[in-house]
Amino acid sequence: MISPADGTVLGKVCDADREDVLDAITSARRAFDETDWATDRQLRKRALTQLLDALIEEKEELREELIAEAGAPRMLTHGAQLEEPLKKFRWHLDHIDRFEWVRRLDDAVNRQTNRPTQRWVLKEPIGVVAAITPWNFPLGLLLVKLAGALATGNTVVAKPAPQTPWNATRVGRLVAERTDIPAGVVNVVPTSKLDAAELLLTDPRVNMVSFTGSTATGQRILELAAPTFKRTMLELGGKSASIILDDADLAQAIPAALGALAHAGQGCALPTRLLVQRTVYDQVVAGLKQAFEQAPWGDPQDQGMLAGPVISAQQRDRIADYIRIGREEGAKLLVGGGVPDRPGFWVEPTLFVDVDNDSTIAQEEIFGPVLTVTPFDTDEEAIHLANASRYGLAGYVASASTERALRIARAVRAGSLMINGGSFSGGDAPFGGYKASGIGREGGHEGFEIYTETKTIGSAPPLPLA
Repeated sequence: MISPADGTVLGKVCDADREDVLDAITSARRAFDETDWATDRQLRKRALTQLLDALIEEKEELREELIAEAGAPRMLTHGAQLEEPLKKFRWHLDHIDRFEWVRRLDDAVNRQTNRPTQRWVLKEPIGVVAAITPWNFPLGLLLVKLAGALATGNTVVAKPAPQTPWNATRVGRLVAERTDIPAGVVNVVPTSKLDAAELLLTDPRVNMVSFTGSTATGQRILELAAPTFKRTMLELGGKSASIILDDADLAQAIPAALGALAHAGQGCALPTRLLVQRTVYDQVVAGLKQAFEQAPWGDPQDQGMLAGPVISAQQRDRIADYIRIGREEGAKLLVGGGVPDRPGFWVEPTLFVDVDNDSTIAQEEIFGPVLTVTPFDTDEEAIHLANASRYGLAGYVASASTERALRIARAVRAGSLMINGGSFSGGDAPFGGYKASGIGREGGHEGFEIYTETKTIGSAPPLPLA
């Protein structure tokens, strides 16, 4: 493992091979078929509460690991990287008691026997879930997948990104040492070997794949999972449009655009594509130039930093290539664009203006500290530009008129919209995308239910269901 901040070796972690992954699948299958985990909701509630308590007890160790292995700014560990995921985990535990596991339909009559029939709908776990997580929010995404899959009675094989395995292996240790979760219910297999990881997609004993990552990898998952008809929950890439209308509070909207730099731009729902109404365009660009020149970026250990390093040399070089393409395609580079000559993997906060919405840097997910700015004239044009993307994960609207903002938000084809700095985030909020941004939702009732199968029963004699 390499530190993104200074390029030094942080430590070594096991690298699972094909046999290790097959053993994990066997273990998860056996635990689902032979233990009470799938049927005993009170066991699940108690054991997952134990896990949450253990996570909270070791929260500071988790925080330091996130800063070290992911380059996550300390500031963000007090929100989306650590504190918020723990709250979302608790919501899933509470939802075990609220979820409608059994639902009675209206009685019917069997037409052949003319006998009255009770009808019931049951929600049951799917089976073995492969939870595959990325490196940008390694703990938060692992916890929401574990919470949804385990609370509904499934067993899990978790494969963290090879760049960020520490949090996942810590969670695995806490499961084994601090909870009543039966052996085999949770399996953690860090691996950098593609052939080993792809067993999770092809083995028929795995019933579902829950994946967060790139759209290209999501396409590959669909191809490999299709022959065994695995359910897929895919939270994929984004190129989220942030729309600033001419009546917006610019004193709020311009600083909010720095959200594109959070965690060095390594977030799929960040507002990386800014659309600004032409009547305020020059004013917004001037404000953005000053904001980007003063943006807090640097040592992720520093509480005041919004952006730290990018995850790897490969990612740094990929971002630098996009910056080169942006300049070649005619966008105006107003701030940044450089790769500092320093240990670790760094890219300067970069601001492109006068960007054609059809250009490469406006259409492709860069996953770095790069914001593109494009002018528009009318509300209808803003909607058109926002939707002229293969992605549809999130969106943002700034306007003094809530009616105007809501009309635009409803017209944007994206899974989550934020108006005037509002936030949808929470354990009860489903998150996911339209189009190439994914399939299904993570979190909330919808994200809880996605880990269940539906069974309908009709019975002539009364059933003892409740």
